[in-house]
Amino acid sequence: VQLVESGGGLVQPGGSLRLSCATSGFTFRYYVMSWYRQAPGEEREMVAIITKDGGVAKYGDFVQGRFKISRDNAKNALFLQMNTLKPEDTAMYYCARHNDGRADYWGQGTQVTVSS
Repeated sequence: VQLVESGGGLVQPGGSLRLSCATSGFTFRYYVMSWYRQAPGEEREMVAIITKDGGVAKYGDFVQGRFKISRDNAKNALFLQMNTLKPEDTAMYYCARHNDGRADYWGQGTQVTVSS
């Protein structure tokens, strides 16, 4: 199982980024997927989670309509569109595969820094 995130970077407050997670080694469409984030000194928290077919998504309260999780089962890829970014969104962002109700595989993360 491999999960490889990309798309992070430095962005100004109010800006946008689109994160991608390329997956391999498992049948992507069979699994619920999610994005987590972890800021220095903070616990890892869930950003968004999406069902196997992409039909239902849920978000952390802090998202407040600014982010959208999506997936392309034909390309074995997961995405996170982030708009109206705030400095407090600065964190390492990870994609995760879920199995039996918990995340069982993680990517290495992609850094998102929101700063002027």
